[in-house]
Amino acid sequence: MSSERFERRFRASNRSALLPYFTSGFPDSESVAEMILAADGLGAPAVEIGVPYSDSIADGPVIQESFTYALEHGHAVRNALELIAKVRPSVDCGLVLMLSYSIVHRIGLERFMSEAGAAGADGVILPDVPVEEASEVRRAAACASLCHIGLVAPTSSPARRAEVARASSGFVYQIAAAGTTGERSSLPPSLAADVAELRRHTPLPVCVGFGVSTAEQVRLIRQIADGAIVGSALIRRISDAMRAGTPSAQIVADVGDLLRELDTR
Repeated sequence: MSSERFERRFRASNRSALLPYFTSGFPDSESVAEMILAADGLGAPAVEIGVPYSDSIADGPVIQESFTYALEHGHAVRNALELIAKVRPSVDCGLVLMLSYSIVHRIGLERFMSEAGAAGADGVILPDVPVEEASEVRRAAACASLCHIGLVAPTSSPARRAEVARASSGFVYQIAAAGTTGERSSLPPSLAADVAELRRHTPLPVCVGFGVSTAEQVRLIRQIADGAIVGSALIRRISDAMRAGTPSAQIVADVGDLLRELDTR
């Protein structure tokens, strides 16, 4: 069902869509569930759900802070899977777990993929698994009917970009700018060429993330790619509201407003 769901939702959005990222357990599971419902209602083809980890290598300070908060409040992998199981009957969008392979390895590759698939996940993103070492991960994901979504860095060689594109399923994740996740004031001029090159190697949608944070950047990405992935801007909105003592229900409403602002076409 996973790949079919991605295909259907990208097609419904004319393959030009906003894909939000939320940290599981931040600010709490109930609020994240409501945010996923809001994103689904806006037609997001997929929602990325970050699994908190104490030693993340791909995430910038905003998302790392959300990880720390979730972990300090007892949020564990099982809670992320429970979150997916809770929202799955109510949403049609793809649900993608983004996490460190260290977590998967600790649980066991086959066991983790099986439990993620059973919970209702559609795909996984493992930023710290290079394509050369991903064959077993792809096999285990496929056995659990999960897509394995590969990431392509702007510094990747043409041969490596082609390899990642061919090895991916669901969609391909083009990293907009080198470095960790986080809001940036501009997108690199090479981005359009990077996306066009990937499209020569795969029929899958190509989505752009890492540094996408404004409605204008989302509009620019929609001109060249199939989806814009936004994480840090959403997490920052949540963090700022929490520091201001904003009630959870209002935080959810504010995030919904930001999703609509970013989704302006």
